[in-house]
Amino acid sequence: MSSIGTGYDLSASQFSPDGRVFQVEYAQKAVENSGTAVGLVCKDGVVLAVEKIVTSKLYEPGTNKRLFTADTHVGLACAGLLADARAIVDVARNEAANYRSEYSTPMPVKHLTERVSNYLHAYTLYSAVRPYGCSVMLASYLNDNPQLFVTDPSGLCFGYFGAAIGKAKQNAKTEIEKLKLKELTCRQLVKEAAKIIYLVHDEVKDKQFELELSWVCAETHGRHELVPKQLKIQAEKYAKAALEEESSEDEEDM
Repeated sequence: MSSIGTGYDLSASQFSPDGRVFQVEYAQKAVENSGTAVGLVCKDGVVLAVEKIVTSKLYEPGTNKRLFTADTHVGLACAGLLADARAIVDVARNEAANYRSEYSTPMPVKHLTERVSNYLHAYTLYSAVRPYGCSVMLASYLNDNPQLFVTDPSGLCFGYFGAAIGKAKQNAKTEIEKLKLKELTCRQLVKEAAKIIYLVHDEVKDKQFELELSWVCAETHGRHELVPKQLKIQAEKYAKAALEEESSEDEEDM
C-alpha cells in the first residue's frame, strides 16, 4: 500500500485530500487482473468473446463461465471477481424480469445498464459495504438495433461500437480499432473476436485459457446464444493461424 493512500483507503465512503476514492480504484484493479473480455458491434448484431484463465488442469471444460444471459435479448460478459459478477448478473436478471412483467415488452439494454450502474454506484457510498470488483459488458439486439454498453465498479456506464475489459484491454482496443466494424457480419466478427483474444493472451503468465464466444444477432433472431460449436472451432483455427503468422513475422524482423 502506498503512503499516499494511508488512512484514506479504509472506507469506500471516504475521499482522499486529492479527491480519490481508493476502495473504488482497488476494485478497478481487481478487474484489470482478470482475463480479457471483448465486445464488438457489427451491422447485424453483437459478438462477445472472453479469455477464461484456467488455473488448474483438473477443471472440467465449461465450468466458471464468464458469459451470461440476463434476458432472451441481452447477453453479459464479465471481468473481475467472478463471484461478484454473478451477483450483478442476478440483479440484471431481476431488473429485466420486472420490466417485462410490468410493461409486457423486453427491457431496452440502455435502461438495464443504467439500473445495474446505479446498483454498482450505491456500493461505493457506504462504509459498511465494499465496491463490486467486476466490470460488466451488456450486449443486445432489439428491433434490428445492435447495442453494447460497459459498466465499471464506480457505476459509470458508456455505450460502445467496440470495447474491451480486463488485463489486456489496451492491446485489445488497439486491435479493435483496426477493424471496419460496420462492414462486417457477425459470422466474420466471431473470427476477429477470437483472433483478438488469442493475440492479447499472455502466454508467459497465463499458459492455459479457454475461449468463450457468444452472439446476439439477426441470425439468432435477437436471442443471446453461445456461438455454434462448428463456428467456434473455425474461429479458433483462424485465430491460431493469425497468431503463428504474427510470431513468424516477429522472428523475421529480428
